[in-house]
Amino acid sequence: MSKELLAALDALEEEKGVKKAIVIESLEAALEAAYKRNYDQAQNVEVSFDQKKGDISVIAVKEVVEDEEIWDENTQVSLKEALEMNRAYEVGDEIRFKVTPKDFGRIAAQTAKQVIIQRVREAERAIVYDKFAQYENEIISGEVERQDARYLFVTLPGNQEAVMTKQDQMPNESYQMHDRIKVLVSKVENNAKGPQVFVSRTHADLVKRLFEQEVPEVYDGTVEIKSIAREAGDRSKIAVKSNNPDLDPVGTMVGQRGVRVQAVVTELSGENMDIVEWSEDSATFIINALNPAEVLNVIVDPLNDRAVTVIVPDNQLSLAIGKRGQNARLAARLTNFKIDIKPESEAENFYAEHEAKVAQAAAAPQAPVEESVEAESVDADFASDLFDAE
Repeated sequence: MSKELLAALDALEEEKGVKKAIVIESLEAALEAAYKRNYDQAQNVEVSFDQKKGDISVIAVKEVVEDEEIWDENTQVSLKEALEMNRAYEVGDEIRFKVTPKDFGRIAAQTAKQVIIQRVREAERAIVYDKFAQYENEIISGEVERQDARYLFVTLPGNQEAVMTKQDQMPNESYQMHDRIKVLVSKVENNAKGPQVFVSRTHADLVKRLFEQEVPEVYDGTVEIKSIAREAGDRSKIAVKSNNPDLDPVGTMVGQRGVRVQAVVTELSGENMDIVEWSEDSATFIINALNPAEVLNVIVDPLNDRAVTVIVPDNQLSLAIGKRGQNARLAARLTNFKIDIKPESEAENFYAEHEAKVAQAAAAPQAPVEESVEAESVDADFASDLFDAE
């Protein structure tokens, strides 16, 4: 059995990547449990596996005690007996004795088989998990396998099955068997049933990764994608910043004759892409985010520095809001501001209400000094309570 076991361990390490030391450690632990269970012996045993010969030995660990203090021969040895073995032993030392039963080989063989099967299964799961965990939040190509009421099943490289929930499936796409699709690895779990890979076509980072593939300046960091607001299958807004003052970030993303952005649009089955320039100035960023609508003014709410009211020409109101409110909704998510849009015809009444709010804020108890400083820095972002875009 020893030679066969050593050969099996070597094959496991070479073919499955299962480290021999890990299997041996598990095997020794399992054999200890098997010995205690089958031989009803004391719990002070260890099992040792000789990695060169493949021999398995059961070792009983006994404590050296004074001759008259022995009460359990399974766990204790007298000082007299210990000194006969080695004059250096003292009370309190531990001595190891071989107590391997003659028929222990049969139990060892059965246990080894079980441990190896279990370890192979665990190792294969760990290999899969480690492999795909490193792809988390990255794009990978897969093939549609099948679909049920809950999931779309996608086969990834290495014949690994991944699942896509309903929420991660594009509403404007229909998936057929053997379709090749690009997906974002959104999550990798390692549970009792083994590794589970979740993929998505609707995640905002899919848009980011696609642009990294199409735009070298995004991949190398020259152009930075600061935020993305997406309604998958319909429209996305992307805010970009150039780390090179001589490079137009929006033009770089679009590419000559729109070839770069069109490649992403095509991959996402016609999803529209609004690419706008990010700005440190919050008001400017909000104006850019509401593109293509024209914006006249951006007014910060004096009672909530993350809320603004945007004034637009009357004939731009529907464009600024967008179909079913989509343009305004995406702009708010892109900028992380609550945005209220009003037509120019209502601006006069709004300004009066705004002045009343300013007076209310001024009459409120003063904040601590450090909070006041922070509030001033927020106001500086806007340059003033009233931002004139013209």
